[in-house]
Amino acid sequence: MNESDIETAKELSAEEILARVLHRDGLMLVIDKPAGLPVHRGPKGGPNLEASFDALRFGLPRPPVLAHRLDRDTSGCLVLGRHRKATATLGLLFKHNKIAKTYWAVVEGGPDEDHGTIDLPIGKRNAERGWWQKIDHEDGLPSLTKWTVLGRYVPEGAAPATTSHATSPATEPEGSAANNSPPPCGQESGVGVDSGELSLGHPPPQPSPARGEGARGTPGNASGETAAENAVASGRLTWLALEPITGRTHQLRVHCAAMGWPIVGDNIYGNGPRFGEPTLHLHARQISIPLSRNKPPVVVTAPVPPHLYQRMRACGWNGE
Repeated sequence: MNESDIETAKELSAEEILARVLHRDGLMLVIDKPAGLPVHRGPKGGPNLEASFDALRFGLPRPPVLAHRLDRDTSGCLVLGRHRKATATLGLLFKHNKIAKTYWAVVEGGPDEDHGTIDLPIGKRNAERGWWQKIDHEDGLPSLTKWTVLGRYVPEGAAPATTSHATSPATEPEGSAANNSPPPCGQESGVGVDSGELSLGHPPPQPSPARGEGARGTPGNASGETAAENAVASGRLTWLALEPITGRTHQLRVHCAAMGWPIVGDNIYGNGPRFGEPTLHLHARQISIPLSRNKPPVVVTAPVPPHLYQRMRACGWNGE
């Protein structure tokens, strides 16, 4: 699937969804959700992932059901409960944040530091758009995200990143050295760029009615908006591992945008176009599920989808 395919994603055939099963046991399935396909049927109908679940019975009388959700344009690990008791157990694990999730994202710009924590409360933007979120220091729910830089792409002549926000990165461990940071593309990263410039293959982001609007919170967030604009202008990209400690709606997208480095292709909280490319560069890379007290957690990893290849390789990804 390439980026243009995502907009016109269709329901998966039985063979296609079976090919996306990453893990199967008596309690659950973990499948590799494709980007661009919503998990639920929308109010106006249309293709959705649940419509294909009947092919995933594997001998049971009922199809599996969702244990959690991913946004339409997010790809990667999606957990399904195979029967009611299993689904209830998984639901409690998700509710109490017992399941560890790691997402990979490519963001515009990015932090100077190599790792840190975002601790900013998130609330609904307004009653009319209930699923849109914002940073809300007055009424928002506590929201915590850990992040680690896995690689960077810095165009030739680009200025270094500058971030100035209320949330500070985690302090460096004692004895750590500054030269331990992930190298820019082409410097000991195993990926070369001939000219020092990345050809993104798409025009600069065009304004859309919703662009960046969703992340705006209480007054005083203007610095984040300015940083996001500077990130786009610089052409810098950063490949991040994101770990949501809490599970708020759109948490990773809102947090990254609030820090001044929106996720590439995010057309609600960032600078992504309303239609076309680039699409959202957010992938549920790995999930760790502690199903039994006497056994190690079930750890499942989803392969990187093709629409992320170009920018992740530019940031130093080696294809694994």
